[in-house]
Amino acid sequence: MKEKILQALKKINLPDGSKDLVSLNLVKDIIVKDEKNVKISLSVPTPFEDMAWQIKDSIRATLHQELPELICELETVQEIPYGKIASETALPRKSIKQFVAVASGKGGVGKSTVSSNLACALARAGAKVGLLDADVYGPSLPIMLGIKRAMLLTTEDHKLIPMERYGVKIMSVGLLLGDSHKSLLWRGPMLHNLMQQFLEDVEWGELDYLIMDLPPGTGDIQMSLGQLAPISGAVIVSTPQDLALNVAVKAVDLFKALKVPIAGLIENMSYYVCPKCGDRQDIFGTNGAENMSKELQVPLLGAVPLEIGIRKAGDKGTPIAVSDPESPAGEAFDTIARRLSIRLAELA
Repeated sequence: MKEKILQALKKINLPDGSKDLVSLNLVKDIIVKDEKNVKISLSVPTPFEDMAWQIKDSIRATLHQELPELICELETVQEIPYGKIASETALPRKSIKQFVAVASGKGGVGKSTVSSNLACALARAGAKVGLLDADVYGPSLPIMLGIKRAMLLTTEDHKLIPMERYGVKIMSVGLLLGDSHKSLLWRGPMLHNLMQQFLEDVEWGELDYLIMDLPPGTGDIQMSLGQLAPISGAVIVSTPQDLALNVAVKAVDLFKALKVPIAGLIENMSYYVCPKCGDRQDIFGTNGAENMSKELQVPLLGAVPLEIGIRKAGDKGTPIAVSDPESPAGEAFDTIARRLSIRLAELA
C-alpha cells in the first residue's frame, strides 16, 4: 500500500515547481491504519499557507484518481528547509536556513527595491526574515523601510541588534554611519571584514530567509559574500533593456564561478500601464529577461511593472508589498516571493 501511495505522490509537483513531493523528501511518514485508511505526514517548504492548501488539494485529487477507495488523513507542517552550502569557505550557518543574494549587473535597475519588497512579502506570509544591506557605497534600505535615524543596541556578548520594520530584521552600513550623506572610503580587505562582521557579529536570531542586497557589479563584496555566506541561491535583477541584460549575464557568470546556484531572474520595470487609458507600453523593451532565462536555462521568477506607486512607497519608507499589496506591483512581488520560496526548496 505504501509503495502505491508513493508512486501516486511522485506525480505531484510543488506549485510553480518542477520537482515532485517524493524526490524532495517532503513525505515524512505514511501510516497504513487498515486496507482503506491511511495517514500521510507532509512537510510544506513555503511560508504561504494557501500554497499548503494547494498541495493538499492536489494530493486528495491524485489519490482519489489513483486509489479511489482510499480514505486519506493529511497532516502538514510548514517548514522551510536548510539550503545547501555551496562554498567550502562559508561560515557556519547557525540559525539561518536560507541565504539569498539579490544582485544585478549594473546599477539603477531597482535591485534594492526588489530586495526590500521581497523581504516584506515573505514576512507577510509568516516567514522569519532578515535583510542585509551589503550595498555599502549606496545603502538605501534604511530609507526604503522607514528608518531615518537609529541608535543600534548590542547584546551582552557585544553583537549588534538589527532594527526591525514590518516583521523584517535589517542591518545596514547606513545604520552605522549616522550621517546619511557620509561616504564610505573603504577598499577590499576592509569590505571583506565588514561582510564577515555582518554575518557573525549581528544577532540575527532564528531566520527562515536572510535576503542580502548586494551592490551592482561583480566586485569585492560579491566575491566576499560568495565565499563567506552559505548562499542558497542568487537572484539576478534586470530591466528588459538589452544594455542591462548584457551586464546581468556577468552577474550570473560570477555566481556560477563561485558555485552558487541561480535561483532565478526578476525583470523589473517590465512594462508601464497608463492609469488613464489602460494602454500598455514596453518602455525598456519586450521579453528581455524571459529570453535570457531560456538562454541561460534559469527560471524567470516574475516581472514587476513600472509604477509610480513603487517609488512613492519607497520614499515614504513603506514598501508597496506592505502599503498596497493588492496593487499590480504588490501582487507581482507576492508572486515572485512565492516562486522564490519554491525554487529555494527545490535547490535545498
